[in-house]
Formats: sequence, C-alpha cells, structure tokens
Amino acid sequence: MLLPYLLVGALLFTLGMIGFVTRRNLIIIFLCTEMMFQGILVTLVAFGRYPLQGDPTYDGQVFALFLIAVAAAEAALGLALVVLLYRYKGTLDAKAWTFLKDE
Repeated sequence: MLLPYLLVGALLFTLGMIGFVTRRNLIIIFLCTEMMFQGILVTLVAFGRYPLQGDPTYDGQVFALFLIAVAAAEAALGLALVVLLYRYKGTLDAKAWTFLKDE
C-alpha cells in the first residue's frame, strides 16, 4: 500500500518542478516551490507510516514536521520578497530581474 502514496508525492513534486521551470510569474514560481515541498512531505509521511522493514516508526512524521516549519518560514520570507520586488519594479515577471546577473 506504499506505492500510491509515493506516486502522489512524485506527481506533486514533478508538477511543481515543471511549473517552477516553465513559469515566469514570481507568485506562480513561489507556489510551485510549495507544491514541491508538499510532494516531499507526502513521501516522508508515507515512508514513516510504511517502513521498509520492522515496526512503523515516527521518523518520517517528525522530519515532515520540521520540513513544515521550514516551509512556513520560507513562505513568509518568499512572499515578503515578492511584495518588495513588486513595489520596486512594478511587475512580477522574473525576466525583469535579469539585470542582477553579472555583466
């Protein structure tokens, strides 16, 4: 019964990665990053619930809780950064920020 959870986690991560690579809007890129985090969380909890050998442990769930805390901090900082960039430039297009590269 582990396989369906792993497939859902892989699907969420893959969709998030495709969106992250193909989109140019900073909000959408930010949401795709969160979707990748959710795919990882589903996988961690599934491995914690259905271990490969032995009794079920809570290692996956505990690690998932730490990842949720990191994702919440990343969401707060990322959203603040997106708002700041929008106020500075007036657009959410990632191509508008290419001047930050070394010239």
